[in-house]
Amino acid sequence: MRLSILSKALRSQDRKKLSPPVLLFSAASRSFSQLSSQYQRPSFGIAFDIDGVILLGNSPIGGSDKAIKRLYQDSGNLRIPYIFLTNGGGFPESKRASELSKLLGVNILPSQVVQGHSPFKQLVNRFENEFIVAVGKGEPAAVMSAYGFKNVLSMDEYTSYFDNIDPLAQYKKWTITPATNENSTFKEMAPTICSQRVQAAFIVSDPVDWSRDIQVLCDILRTGGLPGREIGHQPHLYFANDDLEYQATFPSERLGMGAFRIALESIFNRIHPNPLAYTSFGKPSPLVFQNAELVLKKLLSSVYSNSHLINHATPGSHNFKTLYMVGDNPSVDIKGARQAGQPWFSILTRTGVFKGKENHAKYPADLVVDTVEEAIDYILRKESI
Repeated sequence: MRLSILSKALRSQDRKKLSPPVLLFSAASRSFSQLSSQYQRPSFGIAFDIDGVILLGNSPIGGSDKAIKRLYQDSGNLRIPYIFLTNGGGFPESKRASELSKLLGVNILPSQVVQGHSPFKQLVNRFENEFIVAVGKGEPAAVMSAYGFKNVLSMDEYTSYFDNIDPLAQYKKWTITPATNENSTFKEMAPTICSQRVQAAFIVSDPVDWSRDIQVLCDILRTGGLPGREIGHQPHLYFANDDLEYQATFPSERLGMGAFRIALESIFNRIHPNPLAYTSFGKPSPLVFQNAELVLKKLLSSVYSNSHLINHATPGSHNFKTLYMVGDNPSVDIKGARQAGQPWFSILTRTGVFKGKENHAKYPADLVVDTVEEAIDYILRKESI
């Protein structure tokens, strides 16, 4: 699909969810030493989901730390091209890569981490200087600033400028005060913030305070971006993913961003004459998997850039025979890989959302295993590595 068509699609405010544009891959860091020519260039690549496959909370699961090390040479250089393809987020890719490196004991590049909100960077040209609000756990405003958005506030920051915008604030035990009435900068900025129209709201990661965020988003979306004013044209709204459930450390699945979207949409449609318009990104969109293939091609080219095997090849031109998607969520990871078609091969683990003995009935994987370690065992054995 051409980028011009994708850009046109993003400008549409249809009720239906739109497919995200293909991400542009940033060049891989030179911190990976080049492989010697004695190693043949792999004809396959791997994409791993994180939560429920690699980690539960901040703890490696299913032998993931040992298994991931098998994708490297003894020297620590990358041996097999792989990425993390997750609908999660809330932190810049560089910070997430650093955290994963420490937890797994290997060197992971920011370019190996593709998060649910990574497509937001493709909207910089449209909203670079516009006033936007970033919602979610972690560092949503820092994520958007890292992408190049120059006029962004987190929901915590934004709500602090409005007296009584959250009617339940006095009953909440936690306190978030990124700005206070005693701060001189706050006093100077308050009139500007309160009168500045919000052009777009980005749900970067799972919101923490649903009651406040639904209330304030409804204020923003039904007033044309000016809470407390008359009803106006709805600003743009983007969700990093639409996951209904995900696996965390609690035994049962937890409600994700998709559940928040359903709650917001249901309430908005009851109090506003026009239905909520929004765009959702993330898996299982086929374009996410098309982009993952591009990312893996670029990663492979960067690792082998000094090898005689591709001296006259165009960077990123290598075609994989097989791309493995290792995930725990049938309706997200497996459905997405199946929709993407060749060369994707789906592997479903039992360490996360899926815990069944047999294959998933609605979205069956090409292979079902207990852990990611078993998945990597299978892949390396099949590829004769």
